[in-house]
Amino acid sequence: MDTDSFELKVVDVVEETADAHSITFEIPEGAEEHFAYKPGQFLTVAVPSDQTGVAARCYSLSSSPVGAGNLTITVKRTADGYASNWICDNVREGDTLRVLPPSGIFTPASLSADLLLLAGGSGITPVLSITRTALTQGTGKIVLFYANRDEKSVIFAQEIARLAAENPDRLLVVHWLESVQGLPSQDQMKAFAASYSSYDAFVCGPAPFMKLTVAALRELEFPRERRHQEKFVSLGGNPFGDLHDVEAAESEISAAERDELDLVEDARAPGPVHLEVELDGEMHVFDDWDPRTRLLDHLEAKGVKAPYSCREGECSACAVRLVEGEVKMLHNDVLDDEDLAEGIRLGCQSLPVTDTVRVTYT
Repeated sequence: MDTDSFELKVVDVVEETADAHSITFEIPEGAEEHFAYKPGQFLTVAVPSDQTGVAARCYSLSSSPVGAGNLTITVKRTADGYASNWICDNVREGDTLRVLPPSGIFTPASLSADLLLLAGGSGITPVLSITRTALTQGTGKIVLFYANRDEKSVIFAQEIARLAAENPDRLLVVHWLESVQGLPSQDQMKAFAASYSSYDAFVCGPAPFMKLTVAALRELEFPRERRHQEKFVSLGGNPFGDLHDVEAAESEISAAERDELDLVEDARAPGPVHLEVELDGEMHVFDDWDPRTRLLDHLEAKGVKAPYSCREGECSACAVRLVEGEVKMLHNDVLDDEDLAEGIRLGCQSLPVTDTVRVTYT
């Protein structure tokens, strides 16, 4: 078992809608530091699987790190979604689930900034965490646009109404129902967001919703640093470290290593690399980064607690932004061309190709 994973007891299960459940965990004594989190982050959950032993899935925290300190994820069923259906069908109070500590970069740099939160369906989960926390600890205005299929599909309807009623000067909520208004178009999202062009925008929801919404923000020339998009993919690897099928795993590892050796040779810098890493306001400087060692592995070897989740290049939890130099990623299933153009790289997959590399964790 990965020593970074924890068995968490389920202390409450709430049916938010017919197809969405909130799961609240008890944090084990002594593990409080591991589960300190920022609004908008997620947990990686191990779901039992007959075929693969473990199916690892990322679910956003809907709770706020401020206040009672509860740890709650909200899971919505998806069509043919094995893990989400298993959780909604099987997880009950008193059960335990294995999870990795919170991770993710879908979180405001400042809770006092004016925030434009654009959510579709289950994308409300991290957005609610951000809303709750910003209302408690921040001072800015918040505009929440929430799109759903119909009124019955609105997750956290009562909680959102309560927050809006208690914070009329700071929180504006706009509901969009497909059953009434049809699907929102890019032009409609652009028209809505135009009034908030100075806000920090956060977008989360189904892929089509995110695509058109981000396109609308680009048309409005929201700068990249004020435009945030949450991305999840089904993790193909197993970050929990269980070897459920030795022969298959060895075969896959052997093939991957052969491919990776070629990539390492392509990426290799001429010698030890000078590395500067800014993380949580602290600068870490090293002159001995081995060009054959991934950035995350090097930092861990040096005792730096850098964020990560899947270690497979399939999530953005380990994302860094290049300040100087260049790296080559061995795998990337989550960053798009615009992310790459902005200098964003995955720490768990990055090898240096220049003598000096400077990065900051976004």
